[in-house]
Parts: sequence; C-alpha cells; structure tokens
Amino acid sequence: MSPSPAVPGGTLVLDSEGLARAVLRDRAVTGWLALARAEDLRVITSAATLVEVTHPRINRPALEWTLSRLVVEPVTELIARHAAALLSDTGLHGHKYAIDAMVSATALAAPGPVTVLTSDPEDIMALCDGRATVIKI
Repeated sequence: MSPSPAVPGGTLVLDSEGLARAVLRDRAVTGWLALARAEDLRVITSAATLVEVTHPRINRPALEWTLSRLVVEPVTELIARHAAALLSDTGLHGHKYAIDAMVSATALAAPGPVTVLTSDPEDIMALCDGRATVIKI
C-alpha cells in the first residue's frame, strides 16, 4: 500500500466492495482500516450498502463484527434528496446508480476530508465531483 492521500481527522467511506472486502479481511482494505485507526479517521458506510452487500453466502458473524467497527450512516430524506440532486447534476439515472449516489451523498455529508474506497471509481468520482478522494480497490 502506498502512502495515504487520506488526511487525519477526516472520514474513510466504504462502498459495498469496500465493506465486502473488509468482511473477507482483504489485505488492502485491512491496511486502509488500520491506517484509519492510526490516523483517527472516522470509518463509515451507508445503510444502503448493507442491502447491497448482504447475500446468502456472506459470513454473517464476520459482517456483524466488521459493522461493529464502523458507523453505518442512515439514508435520511436529506441524504436521499442530495443523492437525487447528484444524479441530476451528472445526468445519471437512479435505476442504475441509486446506491452509488446514496454512498456519494453520505460521503459528502461526512466530516472532511473524505476518502472513498470503491470498486467503481469513475461513478463515485463523477458523483462526488472532486469533493472526495476516490481510491479504487
């Protein structure tokens, strides 16, 4: 792992791939989580991400343990409206990009600076429009 563009006191956001890899104890994501702890970064995910990451084969105890180590931010009406505005601003359709938009709105509402770990960097970069550091995992 190279030096982090994340800044102390900011927020690290996990999208569904980030959360899934944390559950699997993926080396890269585990490194980011250790860095977050060391740098006093707040680690969050969107409640919408829980829906996306849950499937019959997920290791439920590992998921619950991972969730206990981070903050699950609710999808409030304000977040939903912001997500809809992000979709409108980028010309993306909610049918395909709804969860990415909710993750992006959650990230943008978090204390900055914000770093998002994602498998969809292009979508998150477009939705965040330069207001968050986006790292492909």
